[in-house]
Amino acid sequence: MKLMKKAATVAALAALTATSALADGHATTKLRIQTHYAPETVSGKLAAQYVEDIEAMSNGEIAVEMFYSASVVKPTETFDAAATGILDCDMTGGGYQTGKNSAFQFVGDIMGGYETPYQQLSWLYFGGGREAAAPLYNKYGMELIGWWVYGQESFASGKPIEKVADFQGWKFRSPPGMETKIFEKLGANPIVMDFTEIFTALETGIIDGADASGLANNVGLGLYDIVKYANFPGFHSMPSDHLACNKAVFDAMPEHHQRIMKVTMEALALRTALTFEKKNAEAAAQLREQGVTLSQWAPEELQKFRDAAQATWPEFADTPEAEALVEAHLSYLKQLGLVSE
Repeated sequence: MKLMKKAATVAALAALTATSALADGHATTKLRIQTHYAPETVSGKLAAQYVEDIEAMSNGEIAVEMFYSASVVKPTETFDAAATGILDCDMTGGGYQTGKNSAFQFVGDIMGGYETPYQQLSWLYFGGGREAAAPLYNKYGMELIGWWVYGQESFASGKPIEKVADFQGWKFRSPPGMETKIFEKLGANPIVMDFTEIFTALETGIIDGADASGLANNVGLGLYDIVKYANFPGFHSMPSDHLACNKAVFDAMPEHHQRIMKVTMEALALRTALTFEKKNAEAAAQLREQGVTLSQWAPEELQKFRDAAQATWPEFADTPEAEALVEAHLSYLKQLGLVSE
């Protein structure tokens, strides 16, 4: 209890210091934001563009101290650092917080839900997603500003992965959480390991394949220098990165500052989806020239995966917030025709 009171006090003080008034009567907002992306990566450059945009659009009234590569705290700790006032905003992703509440699975990586980033973003902004997610973030003293989604991820594999049956006995790197349950049901052997261990594990044969990232990012990691099979377009995983800010800090900001941050996040979302669509297409052409086999899954095989994924959702809908999010997703997916009545 004392710890919670202390955190609330720190957050309140942070709100007071984040926003102040200039001599000419204009408010100024100073924010400390952390992302897990390195500044030289595509996503890191997109984050920098977001900061530049909000500073320019506010005529300098919003000033941001941006921390890259999780330089203040670990990626998994960024959310709590913002909630307690060490930082002001978290620019990582909700998926890092599934241990806190399983509901974060359904804002972090829905698995087997939407087919494109545009559908997923439309759920958040126009399909009731923001309203369903708000209580989850507010429960932990945070305000969800928006999402940026880079699109579907692709596998890297030492054998063809062209259909569900190919998952049988496939030993691959998997992130923790719902994904491991889904692939176990499909006959695979997921091994949870840190992102930084993937290359060596593939090289030494500890794993046969990996769920790492999108096709372009996988190329950057050098995975297809080791294994020569991939699937493209991807279908199984489409993580959502978020911008979430300390609620007391955000509520203390002038309304026009709040509006600038939220609308500019929508611009970042579109810019991110379009950028990676081009980068992934370029990577696909490059890989084909290098002799890497890219498999495009048939609709009936995609549906088998979607059925297995969606059957796993209820197992993770074990909190009121998770139940509300699953219900919101299913309602919108039915409207899109991606889930049958």
